[in-house]
Amino acid sequence: MDNPKHIVIAGGGTAGWMAANYFAHKWSRKNVIVTLVESPEIGIIGVGEGSTPTLKRLFHELGIKDSDWMPRCNATYKVSIRFNDWSPASGIDSYRHPFISQTDTFTQRAFEVNCRTRRLGLDTHVKGEDFLLNGVLAKQNKAPLTPENFPFRMEYGYHFDSALLGNYLRDIAVSRNVSHISANITDVVLHNNGDIKQLVTDKGHVDGDFFIDCTGFSSLLLQQTLGVRFTSYKDNLFNDSAVVLPTAVQPSISVETQSTALTYGWCWTIPLQNRTGNGYVYSSAHTSADAAECELRQFLGLENSAIEARHLKMKVGQVEKHWHKNCLALGLSQGFIEPLEATALHLVQICIEHFADLYEKGQFTNTEQNNYNSFAKERFDRVRDYIVAHYKLNTRDDSDYWRDNRNNNVMSASLASILQCWFNRDDLGAEIKQQNIGMHWDSVSWHCLLAGYGAFPPLAANQPGKGDLYVEQNVEQFVQGCALNFTAHQDVLKGF
Repeated sequence: MDNPKHIVIAGGGTAGWMAANYFAHKWSRKNVIVTLVESPEIGIIGVGEGSTPTLKRLFHELGIKDSDWMPRCNATYKVSIRFNDWSPASGIDSYRHPFISQTDTFTQRAFEVNCRTRRLGLDTHVKGEDFLLNGVLAKQNKAPLTPENFPFRMEYGYHFDSALLGNYLRDIAVSRNVSHISANITDVVLHNNGDIKQLVTDKGHVDGDFFIDCTGFSSLLLQQTLGVRFTSYKDNLFNDSAVVLPTAVQPSISVETQSTALTYGWCWTIPLQNRTGNGYVYSSAHTSADAAECELRQFLGLENSAIEARHLKMKVGQVEKHWHKNCLALGLSQGFIEPLEATALHLVQICIEHFADLYEKGQFTNTEQNNYNSFAKERFDRVRDYIVAHYKLNTRDDSDYWRDNRNNNVMSASLASILQCWFNRDDLGAEIKQQNIGMHWDSVSWHCLLAGYGAFPPLAANQPGKGDLYVEQNVEQFVQGCALNFTAHQDVLKGF
């Protein structure tokens, strides 16, 4: 490019500063200028947050070590999500969805075959966390860091204070030549062709060639200014509210998020180094904010506590076009799917990466806009499907909320085919491959979910004594042996 390309990011927070860092890094040798305009008055929704392993990839790309950022953000390691009380009628109190690592290539087939054998009515071991190394590390509360002699790559996420992470990423971005303007946006000026020309702030105007909307649920640029419509997921994702309360740091800081089903939704438990984040995600159509807070306080043993609760509203769904004219929405501006599987920053990051690749491929024009929008819509829709399955499969009977979720037949054709395949005892891995959706949630993740809910027929009589690959392939010895290479989570955190 002969002329500089000026990218202006409206809004900071984790999403805005992730984008600023990535663009500045990726185009450090291109003629690209990155400016971020952030209001000093609008805070980050920092309630304690979790990530998927994609965030590890971002830090590696930026050359940031865990020991650089984790202590500053009270961060801890995350290898799994544990789901409690989602399917009591199955007799299963809880199950884990571990992050899939390289060692699991040796055991995942045994897990999937056992699940199919169990679907035929035969008694096999189908507890996913016992086949997958991160599931074993979660039970032993070990950090996922490998010694030099361990030849396999581990995947892991993090728990962190999102406000502190946003501040840390801001400092890194500014040190890498990103311009930071602390100002309130008061107006958005358009060119005659409808593109955005400039942001007007209380400290002057900021002109740009391309604009990134990171202004949260308000979506000042994409939705308010450019008029892009929002598509709600309320027909099959009922939760639209949350109430948040912190508690003291755990005596032994866990390496997993916990999701515990309550009467009208579920509660997250996120362990940080300085506190534990807790939040009750619920449907305002089924209970009130006061009742939800009361139930959360009872669950946490804080009925008489003076700790103030924070109440949040969620706008669940996605925009019809994530990239429109010379504007891209990221984070809450583009959409949100409730935090059940910690997908918020995962979606932000893959959208940042894919946009950057396509924008550069199109010579920094809108040539690849339609391709990007198809990609982003598909990603949101498939994540929605996996989340919807958690509610559809529940076996709770303590409120209309859970019965309404279970009886709700509004679902995508993709999800309907997956559930039909499972209950018809067909090959789920082949179905996922045929749909070409393994890049969203792979076969192992779907097996963890469906087996974790105990979605199996009754056991058949006169079962044969063979066919359990967990026993026949001695999976327990393999994963337990691998786990000997890892160190207690608490000891790793102390070493920072």
